[in-house]
Amino acid sequence: MDKTFNKMYAEYLRDESRQIGSAESIIFPNTEAEIIFSVKEMSLKNIPITTQGARTGLAASAVPHEGHIINLSKMNKVTGARYDKKEDRFFLTVQPGVLLSELRKYIANKSFIVTDWDDKSVDALKHMEKGQWFYSTDPTESSASIGGIASCNASGAKSYRYGSARDHISGLRLVLADGDVLALKRGQYIASDNRFSLITEGGREIKGKLPKYRMPDVKKNTSGYYNMPDMDMIDLFIGSDGTLGIISEIELELSKTLDVNWGITIFMPDEDRALDLVRALRQEVKIDNISLNLNPSAIEFFSHNALNMLREQQKTAEFSNIQELKDSYHTAVYVEVESDSNDKVWGEVEKLGEVINALGGNEDETWVAYNLVNLEKLHDFRHACPECVNLKIDEIKKSDDRITKLGTDMSVPDNKLKDVMKMYNEGIRENNLNAVIFGHIGNNHLHVNIIPGNMDEYEKGKELFLVWAEKVAAMGGAVSAEHGVGKLKVPFLKKMYKEEEINEMRKIKKIFDPAQILNRGTIFEFVEGDQ
Repeated sequence: MDKTFNKMYAEYLRDESRQIGSAESIIFPNTEAEIIFSVKEMSLKNIPITTQGARTGLAASAVPHEGHIINLSKMNKVTGARYDKKEDRFFLTVQPGVLLSELRKYIANKSFIVTDWDDKSVDALKHMEKGQWFYSTDPTESSASIGGIASCNASGAKSYRYGSARDHISGLRLVLADGDVLALKRGQYIASDNRFSLITEGGREIKGKLPKYRMPDVKKNTSGYYNMPDMDMIDLFIGSDGTLGIISEIELELSKTLDVNWGITIFMPDEDRALDLVRALRQEVKIDNISLNLNPSAIEFFSHNALNMLREQQKTAEFSNIQELKDSYHTAVYVEVESDSNDKVWGEVEKLGEVINALGGNEDETWVAYNLVNLEKLHDFRHACPECVNLKIDEIKKSDDRITKLGTDMSVPDNKLKDVMKMYNEGIRENNLNAVIFGHIGNNHLHVNIIPGNMDEYEKGKELFLVWAEKVAAMGGAVSAEHGVGKLKVPFLKKMYKEEEINEMRKIKKIFDPAQILNRGTIFEFVEGDQ
């Protein structure tokens, strides 16, 4: 192991999971051709490759498993656009290193650098007005790269209405493990009778059988390879954690911006009634015979401990700008609503107030934002939770650097929401752990963040996560909803799928990467000699 290299490039040996790996070399390609050259060289020498973007992932996918790193952060251009006039659909072609935050600015301001664009792309921009379109995938970390978002099929809060990254990816280019290139357009390659056939740009046919396992019936799932009968083969590569090919280009479909955007933070007297409110928002139940029809873009949750953590952090300068939390606020639900009419939203918000009161809350204590300035304040509040957890973990690491963040990323079917919440609370209480719960409750996808004070609590938390993974799988849920399996959640996947089903995933990988050089140790363990 090259200690000098690991010292010089220490930051590229880790990601936001706080895990640390090792490597012997790294490149920062500017073009697909440079990726191809590097992959061919590594393939000849049988040197493992780890692909990286912005390294914001929480599952250690970007943490190198020795060998070579291909960091795509310099491939950060929007390279073209396409407009479908007949269906009024707009698409952008981007390199994998483009950051979500930058992409949002380009779209909002229509501020693209078009020097290298072709004429059709430049012409397509005539159909884009400022503020008319947006990219709906919105993971908490806006510094995530688009390549990383595609690799783990990220989603975020607005996935309740808009779905995950997969639902907005219409094209991919991938450099395969031998340096050949696979170009995919949605609708181009469809599996038939559980078999697929793909043609690379080098003229090679890649064919095989789809696995027999079935994915859980949940709204959010990134647990292993996507698999559906007669599926569009582009979906196999989205969410594959860089194990089947290196993404060199992505075509994204944008969404139309609606005129009205409201944010509503509701405080409930206890957790159970907060869950009843969520079910009412999802139109599963009526409260006092009131039927809500808000059609939210997002439904988010903040536990009592999460609010207490934010109250404590409000005393610091870094979080002094978030709105004041009264001591009486027990549990919070955040709802975001988009519409073409303020009148429509206002009518539903009035009904929501009645539901809040009927459940024992106080509609007068609700925070409502219906302009961009106030909405941004509610967004700051929402994002403060994970930021606070990260700060606490960083502080704890000063006394013991073995301690890392422990956060769940599991989802369950709608009818298991109260069951999974009970499971989380009981596990935390029985193990005497400090934890906060927040996240995308609209999709039954909650992040339980355990904040261990010492190694004993850290080990307890890790064991508890394995127990939860097994129970979530038994509920028909997914052990990873939006972060991917990466390297951290390999043991969780074993709780969800049988060994023979995971072996079917291994067979799929070997079709595209026979020598197993791409992102070793991601999704499943790399077994020495298994080439």
